[in-house]
Amino acid sequence: MVSRLLSKAIIVFIVTIVSTLGLSMGKVDAMAMQDRATWLWDTTKIVEDESGVLSFLESKQVNKLYLQINSDIASNYYKSFIDKATAKGIKVYALDGSASWVSTEGYEMQDQLFWLRTYNENAAATEQFSGVHLDVEPYLNSGWSSNQAKTIESYQALLTRAKGDTNRLHLPLEVDMPFWFDEITYKNQFGKGLLADWVIDQVESVSIMAYRDAAKDIINIVEHEINYAKKVKKSIVIGVETGASDEGENITFYDDGEAFMNKQLAQVHQYYANKKSYSGFAIHHVDSWMNMQP
Repeated sequence: MVSRLLSKAIIVFIVTIVSTLGLSMGKVDAMAMQDRATWLWDTTKIVEDESGVLSFLESKQVNKLYLQINSDIASNYYKSFIDKATAKGIKVYALDGSASWVSTEGYEMQDQLFWLRTYNENAAATEQFSGVHLDVEPYLNSGWSSNQAKTIESYQALLTRAKGDTNRLHLPLEVDMPFWFDEITYKNQFGKGLLADWVIDQVESVSIMAYRDAAKDIINIVEHEINYAKKVKKSIVIGVETGASDEGENITFYDDGEAFMNKQLAQVHQYYANKKSYSGFAIHHVDSWMNMQP
């Protein structure tokens, strides 16, 4: 009798250990699949401090970098940097964008995409950009205040064309988007509805500029996008700010320090961890993150 009870106890113990390990490994795998991204705007850094930037990214467990493209920098610097980033498990996306791109003067993005196509065609697999990441903020264009409807339509036309061009390059397209686009409506040749939903429909992934410094606020302002993206099987990355801002005390983690930021992000992660559309965080940006208080 004692031996039977002992055997049962051992079996229960083994099953418990295996189950616990399985759950733990599942959590690790889920985290590993999520984005830990950041923006690098200052392209001189890949020339002047390549090893320093790469060491920083690795120390912060970054696995995706939005890297500004700059045709004034020799391609060899990009090739060297991306090759080393690839070896560290970091995917590099070509970053560019300007509010002027939604003006009627022309499709200014074509020069950047031509540069990107030429670059990737002449680069080894480990040196190539893995995708395109656009930071086009139409509300910074003067047309937003003078004719918002027309500017929105121009922005939609830009993204539609960009999607077609990136498809031809066989590269995924991602964009930055403010959290309040779910309050902006449109009615034009592209249909009608919420601008946030339309943007999510067009691209592979959206980085929401959820620039707040408290978990409860971040959770609240991205809820619509997370839920909508889940319906249409798209990906949402939650972006937060670490640079100084004069827009308000609750915008950035600049004065709070990195430990506080990580604590808030952990709470956001816990809240959205089971949402398939939630795909991690993006920290804006490398320069300010590097100089952030502990």
